[in-house]
Amino acid sequence: MIFARRCFLFAAITGLMMLLPQYFLEQQIGRNYPPPISHPHLFYGFVGVAIVWQIAFLIIASDPLRFRPMMIAAILEKLSFAVPTTVLFMTGRSPSAVFGAAMFDLFLGVLFVLSYLRTAPDWATPRTASTTRSGSSM
Repeated sequence: MIFARRCFLFAAITGLMMLLPQYFLEQQIGRNYPPPISHPHLFYGFVGVAIVWQIAFLIIASDPLRFRPMMIAAILEKLSFAVPTTVLFMTGRSPSAVFGAAMFDLFLGVLFVLSYLRTAPDWATPRTASTTRSGSSM
């Protein structure tokens, strides 16, 4: 439980630190990674949705067992950036700095998978089986 809390809290804090400044860097990003941003609504939409996911990570961190099903969506959120960016980088269509960010997201995705596995119900203890047994013995 502590592992999952820390993973999702770490992801949320680092994500907010990386994403919030992007609201003020549209022009600089357009200069450093040509071509310039030609569809700002897509840029700001991406940043906005990514920030909302950081809020979801904070919610998951608050109670990993309760919000365990959301971990599946969080894993997919990380893969949805890491996988395409890796393909783009390998085909020469993405800069190395963006690829580095994608690898960080992949790392977080692995931590999310581990969190999901570590918060699984303990199937070794027959909670439902003991209830069934006691009910069937009457």
